[in-house]
Amino acid sequence: MATRAAPRIKKEPRAATRARGARAREGSERWQAETLRPFLEKTPERADEFMTTSSVPVKRLYTAEDLEDFDELRDRGFPGEFPFTRGVYPTMYRGRLWTMRLFSGFGTAAETNARLKYLLAHGQTGLSIAFDLPTLYGYDTDHKWSVGEFGKCGVGVSSLVDMETLFSGIPVGDVTTSMTINGPASTIWAYYIVNGMKQGVPLAKMGGTVQNDILKEYIAQKEFLFPPAPSMRLVVDTFEYAVRKMPRWYPISVSGYHIREAGSTAVQELAFTLADGLAYLDAGLERGLKVDELAPKLSFFFNAHNDLFEEIAKYRAARRLWARVLRDRYGAKSTRSLILKFHTQTAGCSLTAQQADINVIRVTIQALGAVLGGTQSLHTNSLDEALALPSDKAVRIALRTQQILAHESGVANTIDPLAGSYFLESLTTQMEEEAMAYFDRIDALGGVVAAIEKNFFQKEIADAAYRYQKEIDEKRRVIVGVNEFTLEEDLEPPLLEMDPQGERKQVEGLRRLRKSRDNKKVEAALRGLEKAAEGAENTMPHLIECAKAYATLGETTDVFRRVFGEYREKSVY
Repeated sequence: MATRAAPRIKKEPRAATRARGARAREGSERWQAETLRPFLEKTPERADEFMTTSSVPVKRLYTAEDLEDFDELRDRGFPGEFPFTRGVYPTMYRGRLWTMRLFSGFGTAAETNARLKYLLAHGQTGLSIAFDLPTLYGYDTDHKWSVGEFGKCGVGVSSLVDMETLFSGIPVGDVTTSMTINGPASTIWAYYIVNGMKQGVPLAKMGGTVQNDILKEYIAQKEFLFPPAPSMRLVVDTFEYAVRKMPRWYPISVSGYHIREAGSTAVQELAFTLADGLAYLDAGLERGLKVDELAPKLSFFFNAHNDLFEEIAKYRAARRLWARVLRDRYGAKSTRSLILKFHTQTAGCSLTAQQADINVIRVTIQALGAVLGGTQSLHTNSLDEALALPSDKAVRIALRTQQILAHESGVANTIDPLAGSYFLESLTTQMEEEAMAYFDRIDALGGVVAAIEKNFFQKEIADAAYRYQKEIDEKRRVIVGVNEFTLEEDLEPPLLEMDPQGERKQVEGLRRLRKSRDNKKVEAALRGLEKAAEGAENTMPHLIECAKAYATLGETTDVFRRVFGEYREKSVY
């Protein structure tokens, strides 16, 4: 599962491009001598360090000189055509707006069901489900390690009963759903599939994605369950099932979001995410899947941070780099294989508890970057998320932010409106080249899994996070309301209150389920799953049988724990 090396970008500048660069260099030298230098003698620049959010220095001025190696067709092209720098569709948002998909989940399945219906009623166009910590770690709500954690960072789902409640009154054949779950992703997906079947929806009509990105758990988020090899086996089981039976379903959303939330730079987010994507592709090819049937099933998930231009450049570089690697190294023939589609979420780590209302401004800038960067779907964080799960009012403002961008700002009227900017094009190329340099380092370590085991990714992110925090502590980087422009007394917005009896109700419901279900069917389904896990058979059909029998999440996850064991991470330092 070693990541294949990325192709080098051929530097073949056209004569006209070289000539423009030479003229720009001459003009720049003249401007500096005749205009800039005398002005600086009278009016010095601010003492700020001019750098991106990722601490990349930003030049005073960008000109055609910075694009001497740039080729219009090779590096930028046209929307819907290789290398897809300008977007994956020929008409982009003039044809269809991005999917507005707010990340939602808290408390009981019934409480989250009400929130989902609230958002759909206010114009949300796709669903995105957050799960609580016990669910993310594959434990039932009544497990001893789940006490006090029910429903706090997402909805608690312990069985098919909860999935049925979660989507009660929501026809899953008419709306796409994204589910952010990784370690026990295949079990949760099985619940979703069986719930859809019970609604009468054919497999071929169910659309959406399950995050299912276990590699970034080892790298950043740390919600892993099993060792890397069997975890990857379960991921590939979902690939195979989706390719064969569910044409509208993306079985993975390769996530850079959590890598960035852990403190990475934008380039690290870009490089590590695409490297993970290639590792998944290699694993699927080893199973016997073909590149042109698997590559179109991979979707991606990026962060949208504060630095507008750095984020736009990151998305453009991601599309271009993915297209080049898939064509030149993997021999992909289908256009769909070369297209990198991605969801974006605004940066949770950028939100401040201080002066929480101004988070609306941060989120608006981040969402603008995602749209200008050509995202396919978008979640906008709520202003109160540094304090609690979002209230109804806060989540409505977050949705309205997207709707104003779509319908009032004009940014969706034309495709890739910032193309041709000397700064943006230069930054896009720079990020692509730096990402490829990371590919080389990962290859030298033996690929993604080997690099994880050697703590390469973890240390790179930890070092970047330390540098960023140090810049804040030393006031080299201003965070409004935190280290500058502070208030002595800060007003907190009204916070969401969940059902205080939710955990008790959930535990009681689990007890009733275990008494009322056919436990012989449960035991038979779990034995079938264990046998498949011990061998080489695809586990998805057995997980679906477990779901139909109302086996709980903890029961199915315990089967995998017995067969695969649990993973313990080594220290980064």
